[in-house]
Amino acid sequence: MDRDKGIAMAIIVTFEFPGAGQELYDAVIDRMTGGQGFTRFADVSNPGLISHAAGPSERGFRVTEVWESAEALEAHAKAFGPVLAELGQADIQPTIIPAYNVVVG
Repeated sequence: MDRDKGIAMAIIVTFEFPGAGQELYDAVIDRMTGGQGFTRFADVSNPGLISHAAGPSERGFRVTEVWESAEALEAHAKAFGPVLAELGQADIQPTIIPAYNVVVG
C-alpha cells in the first residue's frame, strides 16, 4: 500500500506480554469476543485487521497483527485498551512498524 497514492499504509503491530502465558491471552480474547473465542475474523469486529497470530515467546506471550492502517488500530484500541487495563496490562506498549509487504492467503 502506498501513502503517495492516497492509500493508507499497512502496519505490523507486536504486543509482548512479559511473564504472561496463554491464560492472559485467553482472558483477553474471551472479553473481546463475549466468550466465543477467536478462530476466524467473523468472531470479532475489528475492521481493518488483516492478520493475527499469537504464541509463547522467550519472555512470555506475543501477539503480532497486521492492520490496514494506524487509524484502524487506533479505532480497535478504544475497545482493546480497557480490556488490557482490567487485566492489569495497561502499561503494555506495542511495537509498531510500517509494513513493506503483506501477503494474504
